[in-house]
Amino acid sequence: MPVLVMKFGGTSVATLDRIKRAAKRVSREVANGNDVIVVVSAMSGETNKLVGYVNETSPMFDAREYDAIVSSGENVTAGLMALTLQEMDIPARSWQGWQVPLKTSSAHGAARIDDIPTTNINDKFGEGMKVAVVAGFQGLSNEGRITTLGRGGSDTTAVAFAAAFDAIRCDIYTDVDGVYTTDPRITDKARKLEKVSFEEMLELASLGAKVLQTRSVELAMRFKVKLRVLSSFEEYDPNAGTLICAEEDIVENNAVSGVAASRDEAKMTLVSVADRPGIAAAIFGPLAEGGVNVDMIIQNISEEGRTDMTFSCPVDQVARAEAALAAAKERGDVNFEALVSDKNVAKISLVGIGMRSQSGVAAKMFKTLSDEGINIKVIATSEIKVSVLVDRKYTELAVQALHDAFELEKA
Repeated sequence: MPVLVMKFGGTSVATLDRIKRAAKRVSREVANGNDVIVVVSAMSGETNKLVGYVNETSPMFDAREYDAIVSSGENVTAGLMALTLQEMDIPARSWQGWQVPLKTSSAHGAARIDDIPTTNINDKFGEGMKVAVVAGFQGLSNEGRITTLGRGGSDTTAVAFAAAFDAIRCDIYTDVDGVYTTDPRITDKARKLEKVSFEEMLELASLGAKVLQTRSVELAMRFKVKLRVLSSFEEYDPNAGTLICAEEDIVENNAVSGVAASRDEAKMTLVSVADRPGIAAAIFGPLAEGGVNVDMIIQNISEEGRTDMTFSCPVDQVARAEAALAAAKERGDVNFEALVSDKNVAKISLVGIGMRSQSGVAAKMFKTLSDEGINIKVIATSEIKVSVLVDRKYTELAVQALHDAFELEKA
């Protein structure tokens, strides 16, 4: 039998009624002749509650016990889903991570998946089980301890199962009905995309689109797992949602597929740094060791052997960056006159695989922003992306203007 993977997020299983609604979708796929692997998240709000219990009990907690506690929410949902399906006369069984077993690294709280043996679940499919309900977000380390994959890890669990079982597709059910050209809360002209390439989705996810976890998209691209994002609250439609697939499966590539905005950005500038070989390594090495996620980087023209170095990072990592650079300066690894932080910026990005073959996207973007009186602070480009930093107060204006300029409301 072909295998289909269906993943239901926290809002899709937040109540018993919603679990029943999700179970009806599963039953439809069973009726279509599929063996189904259902991956479930904890009920909405449950993981946050469990994390709160941990922090209240032990602020300097043991990471192994943290994983044992916060992974329990998914176990409850998996059992409830299996019971609901059984009440519908569908042979179903719940599976916790250790029962599969989903083998992971020992990095508690941020484990990586090493292997998913298929024997146990396939044997049960052979015995007549039609649905395996798997608790997402969790696995088993070599030491035999429960691990978790990081917040949003159920998406990664689902894609990993789809790859391991050579599934025909992985359907991600959430509270949105697909991937849009931009955030519909910013402009009502945002249009749902029928198809998005893996590379575009990876960029959109990393730029702040909350539809999918970045790691899950990376995994899908690596193993060519077709993903479909769709809403668990819409009526059944076999063509619903957005398909995330290989570039060759998309007939026509527009220059720009979407506009992404991230408000949680900061711009940091090292003033008057010595312009010498190795200076970049001396700056960004300590930042990496300090766990700072550096994104955009720009170096000014050198004058009299000195230069300014600007980079962006998440706004909640500014203090960490300041501490890492202050320590590097104290050690004598790098010298600078001042470190200037600007926490009131936003990153606006255009994404599209069509940029590879169509010119003029960046120029049009810059002119559009200029016409709106929006000053660009930093620019970064890749093969399928152009990103700029602007004052945060212009976020909505910039997104709306670019969405209109590239006519993204049109199919």
